[in-house]
Amino acid sequence: MDCEFINPGAQSAVALVGAEPLRFPAMKKRSSWLQKTGMFFREHIGPGVITGASDDDPSGIATYAQAGAKFGFGMLWTALFTFPLMGVIQEISGRIGRVTGKGIAANLRQHYPRWMLYICVGLLLAANTLNIGADLGAMGDAVTLITGIPPYLPVIAFAAICVYLAVFIPYKKYVPILQWLVLALFAYVITAFVVKVPWGEALYSTVVPSLALTKESFSMLIAIIGTTISPYLFFWQSSQEVEEIRAHRFLHALIRFPAGAKRELWKLRVDTFAGMAFSNIITFFIILTTAATLHANGLTEIKTAADAAAALEPIAGKFAALLFSVGVIGTGLLAVPVLAASAAFGVGEAMHWPVGLERDLMKAKGFYAVLVAATVIGLIMNFFGIDPIKALIGAAVVNGIVSVPLMIALMLMSSNRAVMGSLRISPMLQCFGWLTTALVALASIGFFLTI
Repeated sequence: MDCEFINPGAQSAVALVGAEPLRFPAMKKRSSWLQKTGMFFREHIGPGVITGASDDDPSGIATYAQAGAKFGFGMLWTALFTFPLMGVIQEISGRIGRVTGKGIAANLRQHYPRWMLYICVGLLLAANTLNIGADLGAMGDAVTLITGIPPYLPVIAFAAICVYLAVFIPYKKYVPILQWLVLALFAYVITAFVVKVPWGEALYSTVVPSLALTKESFSMLIAIIGTTISPYLFFWQSSQEVEEIRAHRFLHALIRFPAGAKRELWKLRVDTFAGMAFSNIITFFIILTTAATLHANGLTEIKTAADAAAALEPIAGKFAALLFSVGVIGTGLLAVPVLAASAAFGVGEAMHWPVGLERDLMKAKGFYAVLVAATVIGLIMNFFGIDPIKALIGAAVVNGIVSVPLMIALMLMSSNRAVMGSLRISPMLQCFGWLTTALVALASIGFFLTI
């Protein structure tokens, strides 16, 4: 509140002539740029933006880089195509958590057959563990590219850092770390402006879709869909809405206190679509950069995201390769804890264990045990000589196919009055949700028909 400083003499004058006293406004402290930035992050970057950023993990980067290297600008349209599909299905996932106060697996356990629950959670756990291993390997390769250190050392170090962040840092302190790591993805935007891009051709390919009716094309399309519309993102977004409720006393499950639900769900929509827009912009720039450099110079096969960074150096310069590598490391530090935690949320809710990143280690031992186990198994995978690009693309394809039955479950759940009460999704959102499910299913069918 501003203070008013009134001169005593002026007060006397007021009494005599009725004039207004001279008032001196109090000086307001200006917050620093860093404080303003931090305030902006706290107010505008929520579960949706973190989910969108974690989608562009090293395995996703490898998939997009392979798409750009192999097909050139021909796959740029997928970034535009997947944006509304991804936004709709992630909003529905977030609504389930925000309205019910429970994650997807908890709602599946309560309202649907156990076999459906265990199949969904089992597939989630397997795919996430494979992704964790591939992401840790890509991060280790990126460090080797920059420093020359043998990759197994940074792989172990990154696994330990990710476990420490998720297990020992309370959720309220952990979320700001995730928010700052989002900035690592801007490395790919900067890289695109470092290299030479034929923008006319690129923009034409973005708005005019093209897809050859071949196994390779459909396989890549499913891989892109699988790494953008992925089951672990559904589980993570829903669970983080629940975490937000637990972490803030003034929040509550909307099904119990629907007053103000319209405003809360609007905020969720804005946050979610902002996150998905950010994710797809980064996808666009990764495909763009590798198409303009690797594909244009005849390099059509890469094995990891770090390989893409290494291949950029002789073509686009050391700075471009460095930016690409830094992005791999930053996004890995963001994505690996998300992958491990989403698996732990799924398993923990399925088993009816206490779950949550805000919980004390000793009060949620099963939850944290799954999180650590998924990370450790992913780490061990890097010492068995698994072909990384086949693992990455294979996992992405599996995610794309597995997404279909899970999206059907999400649509049934979000439209069910027993689950959502009076806050079931609107007919318009139902329409777009089922359309998304049908399009992903058609892409999966197309993949099988070309095998």
